[in-house]
Amino acid sequence: MRKMTEQNLRAAFAGESQAHMRYLIFSERAEREKKPNLARLFQAISFAEQVHATNHYRALGEVRDSSKNLQVAIDGETYEVEDMYPAYKAVAELQNEQPAVRSTNFALEAEKVHEEMYKNAKQIIDQKEDVQLGDLYICDVCGYTVEGQAPYICPICGAKIDRFRKF
Repeated sequence: MRKMTEQNLRAAFAGESQAHMRYLIFSERAEREKKPNLARLFQAISFAEQVHATNHYRALGEVRDSSKNLQVAIDGETYEVEDMYPAYKAVAELQNEQPAVRSTNFALEAEKVHEEMYKNAKQIIDQKEDVQLGDLYICDVCGYTVEGQAPYICPICGAKIDRFRKF
């Protein structure tokens, strides 16, 4: 693929991915405001943005076999844990931006768990097996992820068990 086309697709993928998430966030807000039809509109268009992002990512040739996809995930999580979030958190602390400190710390601590989960999954996938997983629970406050049983209190943010979503 020629460089300009690749750069354009990468920028479009980033923009569509952000729009997808932005509209999901807007949908949640509309639900809290008791506006179910507006929430549904945001959800629907969020899905369309996901379709666009997926198409761009596929056109870039970025979707590979599961082992390679896991390695991409591991590399991304490792970067976030070792470089990105520590730097972002340090800047937020330096500038005394407490919501940003909280947000980056939550993400940093949750990403450590994700990194390990992906590493464990890759070991199994590389043996030509599927991963055996129990229920997965995600804290909707900080993103902490756990397999099996949700903790009564989130070890990252202190949220109670009712804030965990089961997958």
